[in-house]
Amino acid sequence: MPGSKLDPIDRMILAELQADGRMTNVELARRVGISAPPCLRRVRTLEESGFIRGYHADVDARELGFEVQVFAMVGLQSQAEADLSAFEERCRGWPLVRECHMLNGEVDFILKCAAPDLSTFQTFLTEELTAAENVASVKTSLVIRGAKDEPGVPFDVLEARIAQSA
Repeated sequence: MPGSKLDPIDRMILAELQADGRMTNVELARRVGISAPPCLRRVRTLEESGFIRGYHADVDARELGFEVQVFAMVGLQSQAEADLSAFEERCRGWPLVRECHMLNGEVDFILKCAAPDLSTFQTFLTEELTAAENVASVKTSLVIRGAKDEPGVPFDVLEARIAQSA
């Protein structure tokens, strides 16, 4: 199990930073029960090892005027690896696409999109997404409201699995 390669202090550091990436190293060290210098070394090692990919502010899209969130389910004509990769690359270039996930089953990709208004999303949908090379079908669902938006991973589940396997 990948998470079990980390010791309990590393996992606590990750859990604390996931909850609040802005805390100082001194505060982080206090919360995980070690002194500041080794805490900073551990954080840097976690960053260099790829466990920490970055630090981000959790901005409120609606407060910034992005009133429309849409999930778009995309079917491709070809699922050859080169075509899948080409679609993923195209998604990286579309600003309205905030997330892109390849799926198994009837839908090849699901995209999470954010737009300031329905007109802007409709223009993206008709002029870019459905017009893109290799796109066979697009089904969209407009988000009415969100009940949960929890980034990261559930560290309590990880800790329970590690405890079971010990």
